[in-house]
Amino acid sequence: MNWWTWLAIGFAALGLSWALLILLAARLPDGTLKELAGFLPACVTTVRTLRKDPRVPRRAKLAIGFAGLWVLSPIDLIPEFLPVIGPLDDVVVVALAFRYAAKQVPRQVLLDAWPANPATIERLLGPARP
Repeated sequence: MNWWTWLAIGFAALGLSWALLILLAARLPDGTLKELAGFLPACVTTVRTLRKDPRVPRRAKLAIGFAGLWVLSPIDLIPEFLPVIGPLDDVVVVALAFRYAAKQVPRQVLLDAWPANPATIERLLGPARP
């Protein structure tokens, strides 16, 4: 077999594994596991929404954009294939970026951009400032 065949097999295997993971994640019961499975995709959606919002200042957009690129980047401080701690660096960077943005924009803007359970972003942002 030539290398094109191996490349096609590799992409097919990757696509099938992603489809299987999506199917399994959709079948998770409501609760913490389902919330964790949807955390990073919700972060990426929030980043895309906030980058287009005119109420978000440029500095906050840069921080949020950096966090989005960090999540999407295949290069990480902690390799993703390590169970449990693999996505930890992604979560920490996103949490820091969202907390930074929360100091510069109204809290409701962040809550409106979050597509998942609002309690998750509330916990991430911490208590509302006066």
